[in-house]
Amino acid sequence: MPAEATMPTLSAQGDAREPLRVGLVGYGYAGKTFHAPLIAATPGLDFACVASSDAAKVHADWPQVDVVADAQALIARDDIDLVAIATPNDTHAPLASAALRAGKHVVVDKPFALDSGEARALIALARERERLLSVFHNRRWDSDFLGVRQAIADGRVGRVAHFESHLDRYRPAVRARWREGAGRGAGLWFDLGPHLIDQALQLFGQPKRVQANFARQRAGALSEDWAHVVLDYRDGLRVILHAGMLVAGGSPRFVVHGERGSLVKHEPDRQEAQLKAGLTPGADGWGADPDAMRFHDGSGAVRDIPTPPGDQRRYYIGIERAVRGLGPNPVTAEQALAVMNVLETAQRSARESRSLPLPALAPG
Repeated sequence: MPAEATMPTLSAQGDAREPLRVGLVGYGYAGKTFHAPLIAATPGLDFACVASSDAAKVHADWPQVDVVADAQALIARDDIDLVAIATPNDTHAPLASAALRAGKHVVVDKPFALDSGEARALIALARERERLLSVFHNRRWDSDFLGVRQAIADGRVGRVAHFESHLDRYRPAVRARWREGAGRGAGLWFDLGPHLIDQALQLFGQPKRVQANFARQRAGALSEDWAHVVLDYRDGLRVILHAGMLVAGGSPRFVVHGERGSLVKHEPDRQEAQLKAGLTPGADGWGADPDAMRFHDGSGAVRDIPTPPGDQRRYYIGIERAVRGLGPNPVTAEQALAVMNVLETAQRSARESRSLPLPALAPG
């Protein structure tokens, strides 16, 4: 199992330092729901500007924040230190490239890019310009994942043989939005697959082989809305990554079977729901998860294990420290490239209807 990444503390990072001014490109679902409130709640960051075509929408939530209509205008501003990109997937790479060339540190929402070639070019550019480049894999700080990871690390289930991770939704009507359209970077696998893959790689490292099956299950679907991917590891470990849009209930978030027992986590982390409801990150109850994990031991006994709270603020707290040279990048571009490698291999596997070896990532 890979070593756990250093977890930054939540204390303020010193009042003497000037805050890093952050510009957010995009104020759709990801920008409004996740990035804006998390940036605003992070000590040492100043949520300064948004690039959006709907200034009224932004100012209804953040009246003090500047709004510009054009992403390039935001990127060109001398008073912006960090650019967070929360736009449609096919714009991630060109916008990140423009921001790096303008001398900005960059956070890119997942997926990193549309393919590994774009991702590698961004990594090379960030190194050339000596700027931080990170990808918003915020689900590393979800309560459900933190609880399951701790239970595995503690040896509670013993050697893991079977692991299931589900991100299911019940949205039977196809909506008119780019995520559900027919363009490049659309579809459920590009939307939720990066979360599923990143968590699996954090737990188990790189698999040997990938086998994927995608489908369009809803009437009028323009891109895949069902994904089932199996990652093959050594010693017989099988990791199942699953997402669907016609799941009204009954599917647990995680299932782990091992030599000492089984662990089931039914309900997902609640931070997304809390953010949608307007709860400020860090407020009372933030990240709390009353849904305990259930552990079934070899004797047939069942007991509950409390789930630790989640806290996606830790991502941007890590970013603030990393930009200042006080800590590691919480999600490196190289880690995000590894996610892209699995994402692409699964696409090929689904097209060719066969299991494929995972290509080795070249060092450097």
